Amino acid sequence: MKSFIVFFIVLFSTVVQAETMYVDDIVKITVRTGPGIAHKILAMIKSGERVEVLKPEEPEKDWSLVRITNGKEGWVLSRFLKSKEPDGLVLDRLKKKHNALKNQAVSTIEENKVYKKENKRLNSELKTNKEISKKIKSSYETLKKESAEFLELKSNYEKTSSKLIEQTKKATKLEEELTSLLLHQNIKWFLSGAGVLLLGFVIGFSTKRQRRRSSLL
Repeated sequence: MKSFIVFFIVLFSTVVQAETMYVDDIVKITVRTGPGIAHKILAMIKSGERVEVLKPEEPEKDWSLVRITNGKEGWVLSRFLKSKEPDGLVLDRLKKKHNALKNQAVSTIEENKVYKKENKRLNSELKTNKEISKKIKSSYETLKKESAEFLELKSNYEKTSSKLIEQTKKATKLEEELTSLLLHQNIKWFLSGAGVLLLGFVIGFSTKRQRRRSSLL
């Protein structure tokens, strides 16, 4: 029971004391199974790699127990660890950020050129559409005016046509009446002429008979 409590205290103190540190500006360092170069090498870690310090360096030894990114635990020389990011790593990150911003700026400039070109094209289309709209409006007003004149002409034409039809009917009726009147008059003249001829014939025949009787006496 006592050993379990001691183990728990050691484990708890180890977790509490855990600290994130970075490998200093060197090429690579070894991670060993124990605090000394005689121990077996577990892994190699490079500059700027993040490690978790589980147990700080011992006073008599310059080694610290760390956990590396793949989860393995081992010992590294404490003088190669620092609490802040190495300048090289910071500089490298800043360079990457600068390059990213530079690329973004170039991309933004290119996009801006495209937008300007598109805006110019849209302004040109807008100007053209305004001119077309103006012409359409003018054509509409002209058509509206001509339509009003056309409707007026149509109305006058219909009125004139109606009057012409009425006058044509009246003329036809008058012509029929005149034809009938002339026909009656011709018949009357014909009958009158025939009566005169018949009367002349009767008178002539009567006169001729009287002459014959006179000659016989």
